[in-house]
Amino acid sequence: MVTAESLEVDCCHLVKLLVEEILLLDCRPFLSFNVSHIRGSRNVYCNTIVKRRSKGAIALDCILPEQSLRAALSCSRYRKVVVFDERSPCLAALGRDNTARLVLHTLNAELDTSRVQLCFLKGGYETFHSLFPEMCTEDLSCCPQTGTMPTLVARGTPLYDQGGPVEILPFLYLGSALHSSRKETLQSLGITALLNVSSNCPNCFEGIFQYKCIPVEDSHMADISAWFCEAIDFIDSVKNNGGRVLVHCQAGISRSATICLAYLIRTQRVGLEEAFDFVKQRRGVISPNLGFMGQLLQFETEVLCR
Repeated sequence: MVTAESLEVDCCHLVKLLVEEILLLDCRPFLSFNVSHIRGSRNVYCNTIVKRRSKGAIALDCILPEQSLRAALSCSRYRKVVVFDERSPCLAALGRDNTARLVLHTLNAELDTSRVQLCFLKGGYETFHSLFPEMCTEDLSCCPQTGTMPTLVARGTPLYDQGGPVEILPFLYLGSALHSSRKETLQSLGITALLNVSSNCPNCFEGIFQYKCIPVEDSHMADISAWFCEAIDFIDSVKNNGGRVLVHCQAGISRSATICLAYLIRTQRVGLEEAFDFVKQRRGVISPNLGFMGQLLQFETEVLCR
């Protein structure tokens, strides 16, 4: 239950609050958040599996996986936390399974509300964006099959090799073996590392870029899930060092797409369906084989039901 400790604020009030050090928690789905969000906000959407298992009580570490962020809240670095969804006009309009409602309930139970003020943004992101678009991000890379770099396409070039690598997250790109062989393109995108998800694609620029190989065949019998944790750790290590990684296989359709999907499921705690839609909007040709999809479904259950 959301208690009276949660203060309703309107969009103009929020703009004034942004000069302070406040924590903005965007409770919209991951896909919506990555298309556009208030600058500095964090996404804390709870998917259906988490809601069903939570029975109205979600653990704080599920809402805020970053230990440093939880520590900052506990020591009152943030004096205000503003929670919002897509467009709910007020607290009373929040349904029982509304993510914003569940987040407020958890924060109210876990935080010292005499030191941290919990707020709810009336009208949600939709209203804020309509009034203050300049304070929001816009991701133009979500258009299907739009390459990041303009390139000339030779006659007969397969669809999966056209365009350039696509940005999945600011530090994570997805593409094909051909994309991995274009040094100028890689450098222009700020790529510092490549994750080669194949046993036969060459590492063209060893000594210039960091490489990691995952020798998996594109077969429904192959156990790609055995490599998920190692691949995720590699991507995170590149990210934490300020770099960017291109994940590729031969065509950028099945194996490398599977790794990117696993990364989103683990780090963003989203379901496979939402992660798939998110990646497919950026690279329309992705199509993990049925064996890989089954392993991703199992991975989703392991991650989201813990």
